[in-house]
Amino acid sequence: MTLFDLVIRSMRKNIKHYYLYFFALIFSVVLYFVFATLQHDQSVSDRSGGSMGAAFQVAGILLIVIAGIFVVYANAIFLKRRSREIGLYQLIGLPKRKVARLFIIENVLLSAGALVVGIGAGMLVSRLFLLLLMKLVGHEGFITLSFSLVAVVQTIVVFIAVIALTSMQMLFTVYRSSLLGLFNADKKGEQPKKPKTFVSAALALLGIGLIGFGYWLSGDMMNEWLLFNMLVVLTSTIFGTFLVFRVTINWLFYQIRSRKQGHLGLENSLSLAPLMHRMKGNANSLTVITVLSAMTLTMLAGAYSLYYSSEKASRVSMPFDFTFTNYLNEEGLSDEFAVELKAAGIDFKRASVEALDSGGFLDVSIPYWSGERNVRPSVSFYVAEQLREAGKDVEIPVKGSAVSYDLNLFLEAKPDEFPATLTITVNDIELPMQVVAVEKDGVMNRNLGGSQMVVSKETFDELQGHFVTEEDGVWTLVIETFQVLDDDQRAKASAIFMQDKYAGDVPAEYRMDYHTLNQNAIQTNGLLIFIAGFLGLVFLISTGSILYFKQMTEAEQEKQSYATLRQLGFTAKDIMRGIIRKQVFVFGLPLAIGLLHSVFATKAASFLFMSDVIVPASIAMGLYALIYLVFAFLTVGYYRKTVKAAL
Repeated sequence: MTLFDLVIRSMRKNIKHYYLYFFALIFSVVLYFVFATLQHDQSVSDRSGGSMGAAFQVAGILLIVIAGIFVVYANAIFLKRRSREIGLYQLIGLPKRKVARLFIIENVLLSAGALVVGIGAGMLVSRLFLLLLMKLVGHEGFITLSFSLVAVVQTIVVFIAVIALTSMQMLFTVYRSSLLGLFNADKKGEQPKKPKTFVSAALALLGIGLIGFGYWLSGDMMNEWLLFNMLVVLTSTIFGTFLVFRVTINWLFYQIRSRKQGHLGLENSLSLAPLMHRMKGNANSLTVITVLSAMTLTMLAGAYSLYYSSEKASRVSMPFDFTFTNYLNEEGLSDEFAVELKAAGIDFKRASVEALDSGGFLDVSIPYWSGERNVRPSVSFYVAEQLREAGKDVEIPVKGSAVSYDLNLFLEAKPDEFPATLTITVNDIELPMQVVAVEKDGVMNRNLGGSQMVVSKETFDELQGHFVTEEDGVWTLVIETFQVLDDDQRAKASAIFMQDKYAGDVPAEYRMDYHTLNQNAIQTNGLLIFIAGFLGLVFLISTGSILYFKQMTEAEQEKQSYATLRQLGFTAKDIMRGIIRKQVFVFGLPLAIGLLHSVFATKAASFLFMSDVIVPASIAMGLYALIYLVFAFLTVGYYRKTVKAAL
């Protein structure tokens, strides 16, 4: 029998163990090939100005990192499971060199098969992926997708590197392992020691306490120590999770066994005992899976929220569809623009709003969460009555008071610090002003710059009397606002506005209107949810597969125990009850803790989003739970086959 014949026989024998690994590898190849195709496709690049290509390049790197870690980890599990087979080959006289070659050939054939199938499937579904992407970024027209030889070569090169990495892993295992170690690899377990009562109890409570502290701090991070708080929350949660898996659960298991005086019964012997024997070795992997799953869920919920809040966020930045001001040589342009809109049959509302723009030359003292600090911000004061006439629903503050419309101040300031006094110093005169509230919405398009303060007409006239000349850095502005009444006509109006003749002195990179901003946001966030969604799916499938492979290996190691139990008269149904309890723990606990982590992480990051994150977070968590449920059912099914075949 040749070496190649041995490879074929080995692959046929182990195909039942490889099918899920093969599927996950194919899925990774398909997704990477699609990303590479979209990265190099000229039509996609022309549509996005090159931004999509760069995004897909980064996404491809992240995908390879995820797939590489998964392949190496899964390969390590398979090598450990087949350690006895490696030992037998050496025992019958096969040199280590040939044993290594056998496994490398098998690995190359399996990976090459996945590569060929993955690229072929990628070619078939690339068009579908492109249609989904164009739908997400709001592109309505027809776009072609050409075959990319560069994408094929790039995919082959990248996965050849992954194959080389796993082949080196096999060489290391074969050459560095002794015969005794190979035959005893599947018998290695932990002998659970009696935990030191005080130390274990303290560490067990510390793990829970650290997670609780991280949850508490995540809800109160908005202060001058924001970045430090984020690091503390991350460190506290990760270390707490590790202690929960490494110490807390082990300590609880020992307490349960002690109360039962060692008489665990059949179900506990098949669930509690195996977990106790392997908890130390599983703590690291369970911690990593739990924490990264929580981060993935938060990323998915965040991307979903950003996408579906694009319109609202754009309207916060651009309350009016179009604006013209009198300080950028735009006088007269508003009248010409209005004439052209009427000629195009576009219905609109036009209004004038006065403003005082300090341009950053006023001394202003603002109460922040860090206490008062003197800054020289660009502050613009707007007349509330005129904003109401322009269609904005704003309150008219009493004389001497103002309402701040500033997203940054809204995020940074504590609500209980308002009303607060805003002190304006101009020409050595201090003008106190009562800021009664801070709102996150805007009342004027943010491309005009500055923090926005809304005051009454009476207060505005008083401030204007103190601002002497433009030499002091203060301008009196007249802003012409336009609001298109029919949403379907907004794109047409935007095309008129973006003509060069309406630019005035505004640099091209600063020219913006609501429709253009909203389309850019939809494209950016659509691309983000596309990439985040598929990367998250790859990650969840990879982590679920790793748990499945570990349980598959444990099932093989415990097969003799199941045979003994069957010989003693226990039915497969009796044994499966204990096994199912074990799988509830293996899949259920990381799922529950990961979901809990993601709830608090999403809540902490919710200030970044303009929409409610409950729906997207619930969808992401539901998908996560469904994927893990599928792997749990597959695992239980494999155990059932193992138990039935044990006798």
